[in-house]
Amino acid sequence: MPVSPSTLRIGTSSWAYEGWQGRVYRRTYPKSRFSQDTLAEYAAYRVHDRPLFSTVGIDHSFYRPAGTQQLAHYASQVPDDFRFCQKVWEEITVPAYANLPRYGAKAGKPNPRFLDAGVFRDLVLQPALEGLGAKLGPFMFEFQRWGLEPSVFLTQLDRFLDQLPSGPAYAVEVRNPAILNQRYRDILQAHGVAHVYNHWTSMPPLSDQHQTLTGTFTAPFTVLRLLTPLGLAYEQAVERYAPYDRIVQPQPRMRQETVDLIRQAAAANTSAFVLVNNRSEGCSPLTVQAIVEALNGETGPPL
Repeated sequence: MPVSPSTLRIGTSSWAYEGWQGRVYRRTYPKSRFSQDTLAEYAAYRVHDRPLFSTVGIDHSFYRPAGTQQLAHYASQVPDDFRFCQKVWEEITVPAYANLPRYGAKAGKPNPRFLDAGVFRDLVLQPALEGLGAKLGPFMFEFQRWGLEPSVFLTQLDRFLDQLPSGPAYAVEVRNPAILNQRYRDILQAHGVAHVYNHWTSMPPLSDQHQTLTGTFTAPFTVLRLLTPLGLAYEQAVERYAPYDRIVQPQPRMRQETVDLIRQAAAANTSAFVLVNNRSEGCSPLTVQAIVEALNGETGPPL
């Protein structure tokens, strides 16, 4: 299957990695501006004389909402057909604050803004619409593994999704396998929301997630996030793979199941956004390249 923007947008979970200097990035950037000004080179990066990336994840917006001016600067660096997949602020997706120093006085307390559609509209959606405009791709709501009793959470999620403005694309990523059930699938489908197929430490393989969701997609698009090897904690992946300048441990099953899901999505007239994290194999640009080559039936030297 030829890779086409009409069926596939593929990129990385973020872009600000100095380990990519000499591969993706050839220019010299001041350290203080690296994350702000490298997107033009990222979007222009070519392999086999074709642009490799047509999307990227904005991961830092999970910790703090991205402002209109910041997002507009990002958008100014990429072509018109490029799309940004933005993670939603954790204030909206965590039911309680973890006991971590970064939460200060809120640590260990319930989160009063959990699934607050008004906060999402005002602090996340509006700046994204103004800053990214037509370059806005799916919003990704990431829900952590702990603190979510499945039946209660699904009732809350259904109510929350019903309150979201129509128009933007929404995707839900859950880290608790117990939530992957028929009710979850039906809620997503009723609201035209995509499931985020996440290759992450404690989740089932991508193919198992798809079969649990009856082997069909819940929206006109889908999202895949290749995050960490199954069974490997995030902190261990960071230690193993930094500084992210080479493939350290290929994940053949992850790659093949990604290719299979992309092809199934294309056959169902469903577009796919694929975001690859450095922690999945060691160097996400090389993982992206391997997936694209597998889709196109190309072969090259081992990555």
